[in-house]
Amino acid sequence: MSSAAQHIADLGAYVSASPSSFHAAREGGLRLAAAGFLELHEPDAWSAGPGRFFVVRDGALIAWIVPESATPVTGFAILGAHTDSPSFKLKPKPTTGRHGWLQAGVEVYGGPLLNSWLDRELALAGRLVTHDGEEHLVSTGPLLRFPQLAIHLDRAVNDGLSLDKQHHMNPIWGLGAPVEADLLGLLAERCGLDAASVGGFDVVVADTQEPRVFGADGEFFASGRLDNLTSVHAGLVALIQAASVETAGAPIAVLAAFDHEEVGSGSRSGASGPFLEDVLLRISGGLGAGVEERMRALAASFCVSADAGHAVHPNYAERHDPANHPVLNGGPLLKINANQRYTTDAPGAAYWARLCRAAGVPYQEFVSNNGMPCGSTIGPLTATRLGIRTVDVGTPLLSMHSARELCGVDDPAHLAAAVRAFFVGTA
Repeated sequence: MSSAAQHIADLGAYVSASPSSFHAAREGGLRLAAAGFLELHEPDAWSAGPGRFFVVRDGALIAWIVPESATPVTGFAILGAHTDSPSFKLKPKPTTGRHGWLQAGVEVYGGPLLNSWLDRELALAGRLVTHDGEEHLVSTGPLLRFPQLAIHLDRAVNDGLSLDKQHHMNPIWGLGAPVEADLLGLLAERCGLDAASVGGFDVVVADTQEPRVFGADGEFFASGRLDNLTSVHAGLVALIQAASVETAGAPIAVLAAFDHEEVGSGSRSGASGPFLEDVLLRISGGLGAGVEERMRALAASFCVSADAGHAVHPNYAERHDPANHPVLNGGPLLKINANQRYTTDAPGAAYWARLCRAAGVPYQEFVSNNGMPCGSTIGPLTATRLGIRTVDVGTPLLSMHSARELCGVDDPAHLAAAVRAFFVGTA
């Protein structure tokens, strides 16, 4: 099996183990612990000096390597990504229904392609928190479905499907009367809990279809949550590989996988929050840095903001920039926007080119059509909050924000290789 095939198979395993941001953070922690990284907890005193460490805050994960050669002014090489994906989140009093059907009350999370969630077997996944503050992760497996109306009852549906988020996006999960059912109780039972012990929950809807390689030559990879678990997984792989390499003058390698990017990042575990800054301050403190040394270290640092990007769509090529048409398996994207929706500037672009050259991988440029609004990433947030030079990159996709997205089998491995070169400081 080729290295790209091995990488894509492992990415599929990671996605399958990560139906929610909380699962993604836990699975990342399990992989890091197996590779010799030490888990730290924020209320505790942290180990000072060189080593491999990680910390989890809710659905976010930050991991890092302090090399033996690190000093108080050693810079950070930060790979920023996010663990959440557009979906639906369970509402309070979630057991609803009518006309003999049991339904779930859900709220739209982020910007999903609503129609892509229709007629799929779906799971509920996330965390339950008991009254004593103990967290329990839950994933139900196939449980729900958003059933589409038959064409016989809407003959014009193929001329334009319109879905009302409140009235049409209520998944079914059983038969009966809502007064006699308890969806939250079902989730608690899956965790071995009594429903009355649950004080709060953060639970989302997730697709249950397994990731799959397909295409004439096996060149495509389809899966849920490629935006943005392709980047989180690439960062995990690269960081674990970097742990076995010691290069002279290596930076402090950091993987920062935030939550809540799809809803603006404004949370304690999002990129607009203090999580990364908190961790960097504690790392610097462990190396004996004062204010002056910390400022010098940040000035010597670099952040690669890795998120998904758009490959050219063969049926909608007019929606893309006419001169820049990224393709699947053409390498990760360098994402550029004049209005700083992406943070890439000339020094950042040159540095990314050096990284890809050092890693022996191709890359391609993405810029939006002037008539299309440009999305954004954690890149501008990180650069604004910390003043670290940042470049925006990512894996090209089709069907972004669909329940099931599509990438090329080579691109995630190419991204991981470039990130590994970044972490070990070979560019």
